[in-house]
Amino acid sequence: MNDLFATRVAAMHAAHQQLINRKNEPILHGNGVFERYRYPVLTAEHTPVFWRYDLSRDTNPYFMERFGINATFNAGAIRWKEKYVLVVRVEGNDRKSFFAIAESPTGVDNFVFWNHPIAIPELDDPDVNVYDMRLTVHEDGWIYGLFCTERKDPNAPAGDLSTAVASAGIVRSKDLVVWERLPDLQSKSQQRNVVLHPSFVKGKYALYTRPQDGFIDAGNGGGIGWALVDSMEDAVITEERILNHRFYHTIKEMKNGEGPAPLKTPKGWLHLAHGVRSCAAGLRYVLYLYLTDLDQPDRLIAEPAGYFMAPEGEERIGDVSNVLFSNGWITDEEGKVYIYYASSDTRMHVAVSSIDRLLDYCLHTAADGYRSATSVQVLTDLINKNSNLKLNPSIWKATGSV
Repeated sequence: MNDLFATRVAAMHAAHQQLINRKNEPILHGNGVFERYRYPVLTAEHTPVFWRYDLSRDTNPYFMERFGINATFNAGAIRWKEKYVLVVRVEGNDRKSFFAIAESPTGVDNFVFWNHPIAIPELDDPDVNVYDMRLTVHEDGWIYGLFCTERKDPNAPAGDLSTAVASAGIVRSKDLVVWERLPDLQSKSQQRNVVLHPSFVKGKYALYTRPQDGFIDAGNGGGIGWALVDSMEDAVITEERILNHRFYHTIKEMKNGEGPAPLKTPKGWLHLAHGVRSCAAGLRYVLYLYLTDLDQPDRLIAEPAGYFMAPEGEERIGDVSNVLFSNGWITDEEGKVYIYYASSDTRMHVAVSSIDRLLDYCLHTAADGYRSATSVQVLTDLINKNSNLKLNPSIWKATGSV
């Protein structure tokens, strides 16, 4: 008689080891701005076997899954003790999300989860769901995690079990193990997309916000906001203004939001954000870049037209299809940038670029002219420029074509 328990245990562990040890590879040739990698860096199957299965023959003789994991996505990112570390949104089959840490020696593969998820302390009004943590190593010495905390709307009509109220939760740590919970951000509007700037501005903590009239609809919220607060221990927004606006008939006409904390570069603060538009298939989420002034981080100085990344191929399929979302990136000493992005609220991927390439893209790609005619003019100018260059055959020697 076959030992079903032993057979399933062995097969599951072997498949898991094969998955986490799989080498990743860049997909060439890309668009020159970044390179995608062939395999997702994290999926539900990357979570430890001992999270999902009771390993006791006595209490789980059929080796059934006892705690189902639905998705791993929307991860904050940090370089920590020579490792690439992701604080991952893990969603169970029960639709509750929690945070867990996975680390890699390479940044593109071999991500392994830490044994235990993060225990986020609850406030007096407990969170129903927490997700999408942005990490900031602040000059005050703390690592801050800002995340969305969701609770049922107490003013929802009777029988309405879908209306929620969102706030920005705040935790901080010195070691990524013990997390101190601070009071939620206080704001006049709902805030489910808040990011902490890495340094003080005018002696205050600076926040990238996204004021919304409701949980889903931005309403009067005009885009990515900017606010200064006196303390993160009692963070209260008294004034905010929009620094990156939404516009009609663009990739961010419905709403937009800051991704990870911006990167400091010689040319300015480099920002990664997401834009949302509505289409016949539903909401479409893409990623875009913009650049703000080094001395005035709330002053926009460059923003290329259109999206930086959009879902491709299998990335378009998942729990919430046609979505790319990023709230984590890491740059190393050589200026390489690892962009961690989720596809369709299901899995995590990585794309790799560099500070130099991303700045070149921001500073030398045309801005949006907001009309078809201006797009045609930008394209015509490029065609004419290239037509003149074709007169010099030496330019095309590398490809062998004239």
